[in-house]
Amino acid sequence: GEALVGMGDGSDVLLRRGDAFPEDAPEGPIFVCTRNDALKDVIAMVPKARHEDLVFIQNGALLPFIENELGAGVPVSVLLVYFAVAKKGDPPLDGKTDTDPKGLTAVNATGKWAKAIQSRLESSDLSCRFLEEPSFTQAYWEKNMWIAAYMLVGALHGGCTVGEVESEHRAEVDALIGELATALTAFDPDLKWERALLFDRLAAYARSVAHFPTAVKEFEWRNGAFYDLTLRAEAAGRADPCPRHTEGLRTLDVLPS
Repeated sequence: GEALVGMGDGSDVLLRRGDAFPEDAPEGPIFVCTRNDALKDVIAMVPKARHEDLVFIQNGALLPFIENELGAGVPVSVLLVYFAVAKKGDPPLDGKTDTDPKGLTAVNATGKWAKAIQSRLESSDLSCRFLEEPSFTQAYWEKNMWIAAYMLVGALHGGCTVGEVESEHRAEVDALIGELATALTAFDPDLKWERALLFDRLAAYARSVAHFPTAVKEFEWRNGAFYDLTLRAEAAGRADPCPRHTEGLRTLDVLPS
């Protein structure tokens, strides 16, 4: 949150958890910089007339949650963040990789404040792609596949780092990503990937954050989105489209009871 304030023009108001939404809040984007489990409370404190100003920056499968909480058609902004702050007070480091040297961070073109968000980041020397559909939804699912696959494979190998997953277990993580991508395409035919490019792009990002630890957490928001595809298939009498994913979750004993 403080990093985004630092990118602004000085007119931003920084609210901390528990603060009331100010009656005289300035017009503009409302960046929601909190954990996923606090999102409902944040939405509840923001006046309905300002819901379209919300900017969500959390990891995970947010889109169904947003539509469920706000309704369809509200032009909220969703920022897929690939920049990181090493520690409080440090400048953010852009998520540029050898396969995507122009950066991976992206915002949905349908968001009310998408252009303003892009300008804010670019004025701070951070990249930001402005994506129309279906490119944005595809980028959204790519990030979710990276989180679900790299975290699961790492957890299955003792919680090794993301870099170790990429360098030592590449075939395993690529197979899992391929499985998840196939399941997504079956669910939404507009989502299409050239597998080799997808694997290389996600591996390149893993190398750029090689020191990150791995763990399966925030199940509802991360791996749960793909397990939901498994449950839907089973309910329809079809085979599990993500058997590697399901087996990994069972091995770690993280499936909901």
